[in-house]
Amino acid sequence: MKGLPEERAIRLGQYIVEEGATVRQAAKKFGVSKSTVHKDITARLRQLNGVLYTEVQEVLGKNKRERHIRGGMATKEKYRAAQEGTRQKESETAQ
Repeated sequence: MKGLPEERAIRLGQYIVEEGATVRQAAKKFGVSKSTVHKDITARLRQLNGVLYTEVQEVLGKNKRERHIRGGMATKEKYRAAQEGTRQKESETAQ
């Protein structure tokens, strides 16, 4: 979503609060860069809607506190998928 930066900042803020989304998820959803999301939800949103800005900062703070957990889960899933792929190839070879 390109367009007016002020409108985009409000929509990004609403999306982040409603979905508990990360900056990366919001950027992907709206088709903009992470830098643009960050600029919109820090500088622009603060001036446009202080209440929404505060709510967004709470969600981002929560996401920041939990990011090490998400990273660990992603790594675990990566290795689990790789292990399953190896097992599948071994069973195909044995047949």
